[in-house]
Amino acid sequence: MDNPFFVPDMLTATLGFAVFLLGARLTRKVAFLREFNIPEPVTGGLIAAAFFGLVTFFTGRPIQFAMESRDLFLVLFFASIGLNARLSDLLEGGKPLVLLLILTVLTIVIQDVIGVVGAMLFGFPMQAGVLFGSASLIGGHGTAIAWAPDVAEVSGLDSAAELGVAVATIGLVIAALIGGPVAKYLIERHDLSPRRPDEAHTVGLPFDKEGHQSPITHISLMRVMLALNIAIVGGYLLSGVIEEAGLKLPLFVPCLIMGILIGNIVPALFPKAPPIARTSSLSVISDFCLGAFLAISLMTLDFASLQGLGLPIFVILAAQTVFAVAFVTFVLFPVLGRGYRAAVLAAGFGGFALGATPTAIANMTAVTKRYGPSPIAFVVLPLVSAFFVDIANAIVIQAIVNF
Repeated sequence: MDNPFFVPDMLTATLGFAVFLLGARLTRKVAFLREFNIPEPVTGGLIAAAFFGLVTFFTGRPIQFAMESRDLFLVLFFASIGLNARLSDLLEGGKPLVLLLILTVLTIVIQDVIGVVGAMLFGFPMQAGVLFGSASLIGGHGTAIAWAPDVAEVSGLDSAAELGVAVATIGLVIAALIGGPVAKYLIERHDLSPRRPDEAHTVGLPFDKEGHQSPITHISLMRVMLALNIAIVGGYLLSGVIEEAGLKLPLFVPCLIMGILIGNIVPALFPKAPPIARTSSLSVISDFCLGAFLAISLMTLDFASLQGLGLPIFVILAAQTVFAVAFVTFVLFPVLGRGYRAAVLAAGFGGFALGATPTAIANMTAVTKRYGPSPIAFVVLPLVSAFFVDIANAIVIQAIVNF
């Protein structure tokens, strides 16, 4: 296929908003989606992706979307997570952070063992196992594409890039669908509830309490947007410093860090200033940015990349999904204390282990909107999934590719 349809950035964002609203409407109309905590942008995004896939199939022309707005929504969202993070939360989250990091490293190793065994059973080179494992799942599309040339060079697998993208694509879909049901099972099975149910939500407003929130005005929204933009400007500067030090991180990580700094330093220096953290205005903006990012990400999934890779991908990913669900239910949840926060983190970890950090946050958001807040979960998981995991994943992948 050639001569693609090009969708400019403004139209991509517009379609993303429409897709999100479609998902939101379906979530409110279909009890199943609500009961099992399926994130709103996931429903609309998958429907749109199927529609665009049919357009490509019948016209013979792929659709190429500009993504600048999507990437802006991502950094705005993570800056908002940072602004909401209190130092007390970070201190309280120290132990869960360490435990989650250890569990993440264990997950990376087991994913790659499953990937290597599956690859060899289906006649693929052993090194291709990382593309059936952590490079494409915990790593996502970016990591899969980055490592595909190395896999192709050492194994002779010419379709390494296509394989990695296909596995990452299916993994993202599965990740968006399993987190909510897992949390529902754990919360209702163990009769769990938030320790501080009246605490403000980190992302979004609860489904049934919109009328009891503090008022949202154009002044409060402008104040929040100013803080977010300052955090992003600082994130760009910090990103340059980090890169000069020889460490490459996604832009949203330094924006998250700068958000944390601003969210804690400004109230200390100006105690009488109107609050930004844990306000309804910040919750709405963070929910909006996450929803828009995920709706655009999912509606632009290229299902045509799955063509011809069939049976091996579905069998191996079925094994990876069974492992992920069993791991968060019977290992992660008990290790993190069997409480409400552990159940929320289980939903997030399921989304992150098979998909991406935004998927994990969307899973946790859907759960906390229904059952109640868990602020520390929204600080701990992004720090692990967006920062530490890249280093650990690179070490394990490198060892297998060079074996």
